[in-house]
Amino acid sequence: MTTDSVPANPDEELESFLAEAPPPSPRAAYRLFALGSAFEQRGDYAKAVDCARRSLAIIEPLLPGNGGKYGDVIRFRALGLLGAALRQQGDYAAADAPLLLAIELAETMPEFPDRAASAWNNLGVLCKFAGWFDRGEEAYRRALAFAERIGNLPERDMTTATILHNVGGLDHARGRFATAEEPSRRAWEIRRRHLGEDDPAVLADAVAYAAVLDGLGRYAESRPIYERALAVYERIFGPEHYETATTLHNLALVEHNEGHPDRAAERARRSYEIKVKLLGRNHPDTGLSAMNLASLLPAADADEADALLTEALRAFETALAPDHPHIRRCRQLSIRP
Repeated sequence: MTTDSVPANPDEELESFLAEAPPPSPRAAYRLFALGSAFEQRGDYAKAVDCARRSLAIIEPLLPGNGGKYGDVIRFRALGLLGAALRQQGDYAAADAPLLLAIELAETMPEFPDRAASAWNNLGVLCKFAGWFDRGEEAYRRALAFAERIGNLPERDMTTATILHNVGGLDHARGRFATAEEPSRRAWEIRRRHLGEDDPAVLADAVAYAAVLDGLGRYAESRPIYERALAVYERIFGPEHYETATTLHNLALVEHNEGHPDRAAERARRSYEIKVKLLGRNHPDTGLSAMNLASLLPAADADEADALLTEALRAFETALAPDHPHIRRCRQLSIRP
């Protein structure tokens, strides 16, 4: 029950579990949670949601009392998985409730401040994507307060780095680039000190910092960060991974601002096509890459640009807050000069 090992063949293991139909127990609930985590890691968010819900359906009736020593921990993890997977599917409204329940549960475990820090951070991430910016700012403030209580120094540093990364991301989403620079840089520095240069988590911090530099117009500084990250991501994850797509998206904007329109459109198209494959056309993150590509296409491709903007706006209006900057930007681009 204490292991965090990831199942090697989650499809086969889930099929086996359902065929066995074991009696409700903490072990069965944990097994489903572990399978859901494996599906989430490979980007199969629908199956991750299903496993998380099955895990909760088993463990919640056993609490309190019959869930054993780890019952609340299993429920906490399954709630976090459910909220994260729903967010990654773009269903922001549905993701809110399980993440709030995870916070409520974590705060009943004061001896484990890392859990409350993680739960508040997860809510902040949701709020950033959904455009609930004030709620997100408060969530990150609470997350940092709990992170300060973590006794183990490396764990405290890594948790703090994660939260600072996301604080910078929230300010970036709000267009507050000068404010975003310091937390984004600190996150990168902290994690790099512990993990080195080429760890994927360090590269994610680097790419986030580079995006802030873009907002400040410092493209000569951001380009080498993106190019290094892209090379490592393609080597580690392959050419059609989400992180590869995100880095291509950002690098396209650098190419555009440095006067390379053809390369910009090529990178933007590749980012969009990867996200369509991974997330589908109706996901707001795919919409972001669709809008990016539309903005970089030449005037001769106006019909394709219009179709991409229509697709993006539909995805945004389904998932995001009505005043989200993506919606405003998409509507501005949709008005031809």
